[in-house]
Amino acid sequence: MPNNETKRQVSEAIAACQDKKAEELTILELEKGSGAFTDYFVICSGTNPRQIQAIADEVELRLKRAGLYPLNVEGYRQAEWVLLDYADFVVHIFAERARRYYELERLWKSAKRLEPAELKTSAKRAAKKRTTTAAPRRKRA
Repeated sequence: MPNNETKRQVSEAIAACQDKKAEELTILELEKGSGAFTDYFVICSGTNPRQIQAIADEVELRLKRAGLYPLNVEGYRQAEWVLLDYADFVVHIFAERARRYYELERLWKSAKRLEPAELKTSAKRAAKKRTTTAAPRRKRA
């Protein structure tokens, strides 16, 4: 089960994609038994190579501010399919034609599709639960 820190990081990557006007944003939560090498895929499209690179740059910048660096970056120069590997999640930024060709959503159809808000609310709920169970209150005499 992905931890809340991973969910927060994925949410930050999603926000970066949205800020750079990424299209067709999809979040897949991959199943443990599926042979997946990561917990999440963030998949989106850009309309041209410059936008695709700008989306990748923004994701990297925001996550670097949080102290998280990609293990690997692939496809940046060609900007047809940029892959940012953060171990617990992978960000895929596609040109429209490449996305239709590879159809990751179809290849990983057993994965659970999530909305960006679902990641934020589950992380907030867990944080709230930690603070309420962390220190019991004492009654005043």
